[in-house]
This record gives sequence, C-alpha cells and structure tokens, in this order.
Amino acid sequence: MKEADLRAAKALQRIGWLILAGALSLTGVLGYTVAIGLWKSNDGFTRWVSLAIVNVLWVACAYWLYRNHKTLATKASAFRDALQERQTAAAGLPLDTTSGLRVYREASLDVIASYRAQAGRNRRVHNLFQLVIITGSIVVSTLTAMNQGSNQLMAIFTSSLSAFVGISAGVTGYFKFRERGTTSQSTADEIEKNYNASAFQLGEYVGLEEGPRLVLYAGSVERIKEEQRKREIQLEQSTSRDEHSAQ
Repeated sequence: MKEADLRAAKALQRIGWLILAGALSLTGVLGYTVAIGLWKSNDGFTRWVSLAIVNVLWVACAYWLYRNHKTLATKASAFRDALQERQTAAAGLPLDTTSGLRVYREASLDVIASYRAQAGRNRRVHNLFQLVIITGSIVVSTLTAMNQGSNQLMAIFTSSLSAFVGISAGVTGYFKFRERGTTSQSTADEIEKNYNASAFQLGEYVGLEEGPRLVLYAGSVERIKEEQRKREIQLEQSTSRDEHSAQ
C-alpha cells in the first residue's frame, strides 16, 4: 500500500511538471504576442487577461509542486521504513526453516512483477520507436515525392524527419529493447511456472514434502535469475561488438 501510494504521488508530480511546462510555454507565447502585437485583433484586453490567467496557472502549479514535494518525500520515507521493517522481519527467520522458505517463495511474486514491469517498459519503448520509424519513413517518402525541391521549408522539415527516423532506428538497434523485453518476460513466466508447480505439486515437485519442495523451488528460481543475468550480459556484449564493428 505504501508503494502504491508513493507511485501515485510520483505520477501526480509528473503531471504537475507537465502542466507547469505547458503553462510556461503558453506564458512565453502570450507574452510575445502582447509585446510584439502579432495578433490581428486589436482587443488588447483579451490578450492581457489571457496572459494573466496563464501566469496565475503556472504560479499556482509551481506552488503545488513545492507543497507536493514535501508530501512525496514523506511518502518515500514511509516506503523506505516499510521496506526496512520487512527486511528486518525476514532477517529474523532462519533461511533453512520452512517459514523462511515460505517467505522466499512469496517474495518471488515481487520478482515476477518486477521482470514483467521491465518487459512492459521495453515493449512500449520498442513499439514507440517502431511506430516512429514506420510512420516517419512513409511520411518522408510522401513529402519527398510531393515537394520535388520546390519548397525550401518542406525540404528542411523532410530532412529533419528523415534524420529523426534514422536516429530512432539506430537507438532501437543499439539498445535492443525488444530482445530485453522478451528475456524479461520469459524469465517472469518461468518463475511463475515454478511457483504454480510448487504450490500444486506439479512436474518435478510431485510427491515432495513441503520442505524439500520449497528448497527445490528456491534453487530453481535462483537458477532462472542467474540465466537472466547471463542473457543481459550477452545483450550488452553484443551491443559492444556492434559498436566496435561500426567503428
């Protein structure tokens, strides 16, 4: 509950920063229109009122962020205290007892959730870059065929978009988000498979008493986690090899 509360506070903080950035941008735009007089309308009252409203908005948002920062720090401290209490309680249980192994098995649910969260983030980033690459390539080809060098502004935009597509492709190939997401997801699925098998005495856990069954489960989870670390190292090494070969 404390972790969920902390995540909600961080999400509100990010939304507040986004609102503040938008309000400051609008302040700059409105301030420019007021000072230079780019609006075709001569209704100066409307411009000044709009500028005042936007300024009030970002000042209020900045004040809320300042107040929420203290709340966020309090929630983060409470979450750290809760983690410390859980670790202290777990440390009081001998690892060779059934109770300690039960704690380990239930704690592996957090490991599963962590790997799945990593897989979800990597998939989202990969899909976003792929969308940029596919859409950008089509748009660049279309604009190039439409422009034929007659519009200088469109030519600059097309070149910038083409460069952005190339950068996105390079980032995707370098960091290998899809491969990282796949390995994290497979690790989470494998741990969950062993968790269910140990709970219902399936597969290699058939016929075992609770103590040996929990010991076997702990060994399997540690082996799966070690394989995941090896796969991550292999991805890093392949990235380094690709970098050296490109140079």
